[in-house]
Amino acid sequence: MMQRQNRILTTHTGSLPRPEALTMLYAQRSRGETVDEGALTAAGRAALDDIVPRQLAAGIDIPNNGEVQRDSFVLYVRDRMTGLGGSWQRRQRADLERYPMFLEQLRRTMTARPAVDDIGGLPKAIGPIGYPDATAVEAECRDFRAVLDAQATRAVDAFLTAPSPGMVSAIARNQFYPDEASYLGALAAALRTEYQTIVAQGFLLQLDCPDLARERHNTYQDRPLAAFLGFVERVVAALNRALDGIPRERVRLHVCWGNYEGPHDCDVPLADIIPILGQAAVGGFVLPFANPRHAHEYRHLRDLLGDDRTIVAGVIDTTTNFVEHPEVVAERLERVAAVVGDPGRVIAGTDCGFETIAGRGRVAEDVVWAKLASLSEGARLASSRLF
Repeated sequence: MMQRQNRILTTHTGSLPRPEALTMLYAQRSRGETVDEGALTAAGRAALDDIVPRQLAAGIDIPNNGEVQRDSFVLYVRDRMTGLGGSWQRRQRADLERYPMFLEQLRRTMTARPAVDDIGGLPKAIGPIGYPDATAVEAECRDFRAVLDAQATRAVDAFLTAPSPGMVSAIARNQFYPDEASYLGALAAALRTEYQTIVAQGFLLQLDCPDLARERHNTYQDRPLAAFLGFVERVVAALNRALDGIPRERVRLHVCWGNYEGPHDCDVPLADIIPILGQAAVGGFVLPFANPRHAHEYRHLRDLLGDDRTIVAGVIDTTTNFVEHPEVVAERLERVAAVVGDPGRVIAGTDCGFETIAGRGRVAEDVVWAKLASLSEGARLASSRLF
């Protein structure tokens, strides 16, 4: 995704902890309460001013804007796309339904603090999907660029995220288009505006595609594996149309099984989806290898990457408050590099974002920064052995 370096670079997967006051504003708006939009904009910009230098200070080579100017990695599209309206409630994930005691414990924990709701009050597609103009994403890019340029420490590169059409289809129930393929096509055409703008502004584009794994135990939990794989194929095809003309090396694709602490024993194996993921017109992948359910799946990377793609290897868990030892980080990176065969194509990263939805993060803010510092130290250790 960039010119080869003589060390393992560091990045992360997107969202970082938002300040409590900003989270409160997002949560109030999520509940339908009136919020001063000027105050919300100012709070988001203040959070951005803080989050970028902190990433660089922690040793992150490829930072982002922390997604602090959004309420979620995907729900923010309600403010940018037309054709959405109404309300519905999304079903819980299959692994949570299997463990009612754990689910009740999780509910008690999650209702104890303000947060944006990612289950209830979700939108529907009730008309033609559109993305009228790029004003909002252009402003986001300008803000991020201004903060980056003001830093004494220079980033090697920088990225911004945008959701896949499949992820948007999962949270915005289709009640307008005749079939799923048509709906995905319309979403992809609309999201293309965002994809093009991010790359045109000089940033790496990270496509957030948890749908390509997570929807197996959510939307498709009662259907055969083949039906889910058909969905993955349709999403990847729609993505490729949306990415037409965008340089492959400027795009990385993130796949995960949901950024939550839970059983995860209904997750689809990575090996089942690799043949389809490999068809995506992207230069690299961002995958989780730190969490206990998928830590072993780095073994399949050669099948996915071929000889020219990069892997951002998740070597930091984003759902626990353990601070991984730098030696553990280094060992994980060395195992990945051994499978890939070229350490120059390995970037150290996190399993997912630390707060993909405002207020839903499980890791304390001070622990987040300790984890990122350990990530950087582990990457240095691994680099000293591999290069």
